[in-house]
Amino acid sequence: MTFLARTALIMGTVFGLVTVGGISTASMALNPGELMSNSTSRSTAEAETLVAQSSMAEEILEAHNKYRAEVNVAPLTWSNTLASNAQEWANHLASLGGNTLQHSSNTGEGENLWLGTSGAFSYTQMVDMWGTEKQYFINGTFPDVSSTGNWFDVGHYTQIVWGNTTEVGCAIATSGGNDILVCRYSPPGNYSGQPVF
Repeated sequence: MTFLARTALIMGTVFGLVTVGGISTASMALNPGELMSNSTSRSTAEAETLVAQSSMAEEILEAHNKYRAEVNVAPLTWSNTLASNAQEWANHLASLGGNTLQHSSNTGEGENLWLGTSGAFSYTQMVDMWGTEKQYFINGTFPDVSSTGNWFDVGHYTQIVWGNTTEVGCAIATSGGNDILVCRYSPPGNYSGQPVF
């Protein structure tokens, strides 16, 4: 069996690329560690969805903060607003058939995208695929941050560890046999002329 994964990123205004952002949609997301009340207004299916979302949030947040701790950058916090925005974009990408990654535009948020065989990767593995870019990272002023000379080789990683970024929210959608992970960041990173951290 072959498992496939692809990634993409978006950053602050750099060489004509525009920061993405600002689409709002309803969400039932919980903050990591938040407990549901025994409300009778939610069905069992909704409760199971909330627990799964909370578990996903905790795992993704832990995976991001592992990389931030390695470079002594403050940990990120989870944002339900960013997660809701990410869910809307993940759903849009899924509506295109589940085989295409394209960035949203004009959202004011940073964005990392990942696509891979449905059910074959944990959330940690998805984030780690972005994190493996650190092998090419050299600390410096963006965009001069890659040993390859091409910042695209480290752009997902630099968004994860960007010193001014304080929040992350992610969501997943499935289509065409693939999972699509969208993570949104605020404030966005990868700004030309700024240090990564």
